[in-house]
Amino acid sequence: MDNTTAAPPPTPSAQPNSQLASSAAAADALSRLLHRLPPTLSLPTRRSNPAATSFPLISLSDPNLQDLLFSASSQLGYFQLTNHNIPSQLATSAELESVSLFDLPKDKKESHFPKNWPLGFEGGEYGNGESFWLDTECSTVSTELVLASLPQLTRALEKVGLEVIEMLSKGAGFENPLAEDPTRKCSLLWLHGALDGNDGLSGGSYPYIVGLQYQIRCQKYSLLSDSGWVTVLPQVDSIMVTVGDIAQVWSNGRLKKVRGRPVASLGDCEKSSCISMSLFVTLPSESTVSPLLPKVIADGVNAKEDEIGEDEEQDDIHSICKTGRRLFSSFSFEDYAWRVYHEPLLFKDPLDKYRI
Repeated sequence: MDNTTAAPPPTPSAQPNSQLASSAAAADALSRLLHRLPPTLSLPTRRSNPAATSFPLISLSDPNLQDLLFSASSQLGYFQLTNHNIPSQLATSAELESVSLFDLPKDKKESHFPKNWPLGFEGGEYGNGESFWLDTECSTVSTELVLASLPQLTRALEKVGLEVIEMLSKGAGFENPLAEDPTRKCSLLWLHGALDGNDGLSGGSYPYIVGLQYQIRCQKYSLLSDSGWVTVLPQVDSIMVTVGDIAQVWSNGRLKKVRGRPVASLGDCEKSSCISMSLFVTLPSESTVSPLLPKVIADGVNAKEDEIGEDEEQDDIHSICKTGRRLFSSFSFEDYAWRVYHEPLLFKDPLDKYRI
């Protein structure tokens, strides 16, 4: 016979109250979570086939190029370019080289492209497939691999990207720091192979000024713009350009942006069309990011300083810009890049932390 004294049952009058309190707390927590979710958030899925939205098509030879680029970037944050002098054969050859990289055994991928953040091989830790992050030379520690077309495509896209940045800086009215000091730029080539039709956006992104992607075939993409998800259908042989978060900060909010990278609407794609090749013109890790005052405004600020004396806060003075006061505080690019790379982009804009 077990003489162990059993614990008394819960008091009847207390038990329902405890359950009700627990249920109420859980309901309140769920309500707060739902209220924090963006009302326009919808995730792209493989089975959905949304209609493509308007996608500005701009010729690099257009005499009004600067105005057209600024208009598209300030209203949407994305556009496509034609007459760019990048041959389709180069893009096709680069894609074939990309396919050969994804066909390597995983141990070869890891040894040929060791992880040196942000460069290296990513083995699908986020459940979205595999990725390679490469420098402009597509460097590898292997002597077995010979990559010729990928570096050529990278340099060609970078040239177009730098031209776009120069035009956008003029349109938005800020000095282009890359024009004065070319060492301030750093470009990354991102190769992504979707896994089982899943090409989500739950991780593995990186901050950039502009992103560029050559359109080899007819394929839809989903973009997470400032106004929510949009679906676009770039023209074959055009270059899809997305304005990044760094450009938005530089322009003090005058330019719209695309958060993260374009997400392919895969459908029943062939193996090659499940691979994305994107070039991100970005910054060295040691950079500091802040709004760039137009020269005319900066001159006015200097005159204002002389008038008000030394006792005023200089930060308040320098926050004056065309749109009013500074919209973003300065921040470390390396710290920000680490957050963007490792945290989900779907529920909160990483730039919100630095908005004033």
